[in-house]
Amino acid sequence: MTEAVVKTVQCISPGGLHTMAYKEWGDPRNPDVLVCVHGVTRVSDDFDRMARELCDTYRVVCPDVVGRGRSGRLRNPQYYTVPQYVSDMVTLLARLDAEIVDWFGTSMGGLIGMGLASLPDNPIRRLVLNDIGPSINGSALARIGEYIGQDVRFDSFGEAAQYIRTISASFGTHSEEEWHKLASDVLRQNDEGKWVRHYDLSLAVPFKLTTPEAATVAEQMLWAAYDAIRCPTLLVRGANSDLLLPEVAQAMTQRGPKARLVELPDVGHAPTFMHANQIEIAKQFLLG
Repeated sequence: MTEAVVKTVQCISPGGLHTMAYKEWGDPRNPDVLVCVHGVTRVSDDFDRMARELCDTYRVVCPDVVGRGRSGRLRNPQYYTVPQYVSDMVTLLARLDAEIVDWFGTSMGGLIGMGLASLPDNPIRRLVLNDIGPSINGSALARIGEYIGQDVRFDSFGEAAQYIRTISASFGTHSEEEWHKLASDVLRQNDEGKWVRHYDLSLAVPFKLTTPEAATVAEQMLWAAYDAIRCPTLLVRGANSDLLLPEVAQAMTQRGPKARLVELPDVGHAPTFMHANQIEIAKQFLLG
């Protein structure tokens, strides 16, 4: 199957029930499952190119993390956090009836994968972390936290697309067609005809509530999670990334699963894996 089917699964948070949408590529009976999870302001559609390349081998499943894209919104935004996302993924895996999965996580999607892979009896066989680690550069996190909550609205798609291109410049070089896709995947028209971003602006709430002390505790917990991972792990870093610093990436090759590190030149945070050379890196690690 060269096109995806969009499905949904019902998940639960302390605030109630919510729907998580996901795209499924390939044979739905294939026991070889690859789960691909996007970054904090992105969507499942980011993986369309990679999913097409891999869906002959894998059943490729790409969720819209709650609060984004086609998925529902949380009634209480304080639960827009990694533990809630991990819980939702466990529900998704139960729906898929998948006992073992490979995991590709970009940025936030990598943190979710780390959280899941650190748990006893977890189902992850191989883990790809795309430009993310347990220590996140504070200034980069502040930059992301600042634009997440901005209620920007545009009169035309062209203006909105230019905005997405500007805030996504660190993705590296892409064709006009690729930039159009990267923008159109995360933009929609509201009831007033304005072009807006696809996600719940309340995603910014946990960022704003984080104190320096809480951030330190969170980092310690993420390192503890990383050290508990036992599966083969590939770490991909954009050579110009301001989020995953070189010294953190190096530490990740020495601790926990001792990740294999690949650095991509002329890319910051985060590589999009829309290009053949990047997809090949994932393929070689996942399929050997």
